[in-house]
Amino acid sequence: MNKKPRIIFMGTPEFAVASLDNLYKNGYNIVGVVTTPDKPAGRGKKIHQSAVKTYAVEHNIRLLQPFNLKDKNFIKQLQLLKADLYVVVAFRILPDIVWQIPALGTFNLHASLLPQYRGAAPMNRAIINGEKETGVTTFFIDHDIDTGKIIFSEKTSISPDETVGELHDRLMKLGADLVLKTVKVIYKGNYQLIDQSLFNNNIHHRKAPKLFKEDCIINWNKNINEIHNFIRGLSPYPAANTQFISPDNKNYYVKIFKTSKKKSSHNLKTGQICSDGKNFLNIAVSDGFILLHEIQLSGKKKMNINDFLRGFRINNMWNIK
Repeated sequence: MNKKPRIIFMGTPEFAVASLDNLYKNGYNIVGVVTTPDKPAGRGKKIHQSAVKTYAVEHNIRLLQPFNLKDKNFIKQLQLLKADLYVVVAFRILPDIVWQIPALGTFNLHASLLPQYRGAAPMNRAIINGEKETGVTTFFIDHDIDTGKIIFSEKTSISPDETVGELHDRLMKLGADLVLKTVKVIYKGNYQLIDQSLFNNNIHHRKAPKLFKEDCIINWNKNINEIHNFIRGLSPYPAANTQFISPDNKNYYVKIFKTSKKKSSHNLKTGQICSDGKNFLNIAVSDGFILLHEIQLSGKKKMNINDFLRGFRINNMWNIK
């Protein structure tokens, strides 16, 4: 090819913007951006647009927001843009009729080391499962979800107390660099693909299914490491939650964002609250204590535990549900 390929970029959240921005600033010809339609969000149901749309509008890039990815008019619009390559980051599942259009193919950036953690929540699931490393992978899209041939992957370690929010920001930058590297080699045609079926089938390949509200409730009967990993794997979003139970059986819904752990032997009941009412609030678990550092009571703002205890009276007669 004697010129840079015409690219259509598909994505929705902030995670995708970093990759789009990297391509744009490196002079690639972004002929179109595809993102989700605007929709009402929040308590006021104000119309919300995706982070990718905001970027496209600010940079005067052609924008498409289809409701139906199989819509004939949308397909025709894609074809008229005559893109050589589609780049997908944090978007919807594409039908065959879309990803098969460009001559150079359609590749996706996934926030895991495939074939591990295929699915919608790879960063959350990796931390919840206590993984010590993860990464990003680019692969050509095929008929199934996250199963296509791998172009590149890049590893990174996960620190013991890292939250998914912190990991998200690191993988966003790592992924943007990998997307740029991937586009460069596809443009030059000098790359080798790795079939995911070649990976050791004796190794358990963990999945990363989408998280729902019921998946975010803390099970205090698990061990201290599992509970700590669960909380940081959901922080800051969608956030692990529990209920404080007062001595008169009133329930208070609480989101927990930051914790640490202290292993120790004790004779306390699992879920019992231990607090001086001023400086600390710990939860007894089977093999120690979960120390709460940042929480949010329903209807209130997020706050550190000292500020929370100044405005909310709690003592050792309380429990966790």
